[in-house]
Amino acid sequence: MKKKVLLGMSGGVDSSVAAILLLEQGYDVTGVTLKLRPDKYMEENASGGCCSIDDINDARRVAYKLGIQHLVLNFTDIFSKNVIDYFVGEYKQGRTPNPCIACNKYVKFNAMLQKALLLGFDYIATGHYSNIRYDNHIHRWLLEKSDSSKDQSYVLYHLTQKQLSHTLMPLSNIEKSRTRELASLYNLPVAQKPDSQEICFVKDNDYAGFIETYTGEKFECGNFIDSTGKILGKHKGITRYTIGQRKNLGISTGYPIYVTDINPQNNTITLGAEGSQYKSELIADNLNFIPFNCLDKELNVDAKIRYNSIPAKAKLIPISSSQIKVSFYEPQRAITKGQAVVFYDKNIVIGGGTIVS
Repeated sequence: MKKKVLLGMSGGVDSSVAAILLLEQGYDVTGVTLKLRPDKYMEENASGGCCSIDDINDARRVAYKLGIQHLVLNFTDIFSKNVIDYFVGEYKQGRTPNPCIACNKYVKFNAMLQKALLLGFDYIATGHYSNIRYDNHIHRWLLEKSDSSKDQSYVLYHLTQKQLSHTLMPLSNIEKSRTRELASLYNLPVAQKPDSQEICFVKDNDYAGFIETYTGEKFECGNFIDSTGKILGKHKGITRYTIGQRKNLGISTGYPIYVTDINPQNNTITLGAEGSQYKSELIADNLNFIPFNCLDKELNVDAKIRYNSIPAKAKLIPISSSQIKVSFYEPQRAITKGQAVVFYDKNIVIGGGTIVS
């Protein structure tokens, strides 16, 4: 009897080709598109952008083309609470969140998986570029980096053993160019559709404007200061800045200057010259480890502090059951509170957490 798979279909080329590969592998595939954005944000940006009405229609067209059933599930409440509210709250605290990680953690691999199992599916599947395999030596599921240049393991460090055992990622080691080739070969209507580059609920990438509209709060101007507290100028509200930022500061110093700290308590943003944005240590919480349950001793890893960063040699040092110190062998640029730090042993994802200092 064919195993039943509920495939998350975003309306993009990746999840559409994932459907093709699952069908070729003999699975009974049903596509599902998650309605995530609250209605008012759907209306404001009805066409274009991730999770738009156009995306739902594109996913439906692909499902029809492939002869599979297509569902739409309304997860707007879960998304609003765990992604939008989290996103806004982090920026208000002077941190820079990663809403895509939150969406994967709470929506796609939690709420969607629970719904799939309830409906009698054996697996969920996504169009992520990562590997999942079972290691018989340690009797654990492992998440691995994809050989593809589009490896997305960084945004999946939160996965649990149960989630991995019920998840398929058919794109695993395929290059994006090959994905588009397959989409064209099967005459899929999304074969040349561009990838979404924006946060789905933020129009025109205007984070600060969205947060002010969402909260009804006006974030006041404050002082740019240096490390000694000297006032250098005025900023336009803390939600408009992130650690390491150099552009659009409105400060003329005659030399490059960067955001090194954001303090919501006194509404100040600290600026520093070249080199000041480098640090050798960070503290992380909200930890998840995939091959083992917790970290009880020091461990050497490769660590990434943002999606596009190059993994750097580091040592993990347990502080408590909920926090660890990450000590890098070489200073890292713009370690940012609110972002994820993810740990690797060569190509295996050890786990990760949220940077708090």
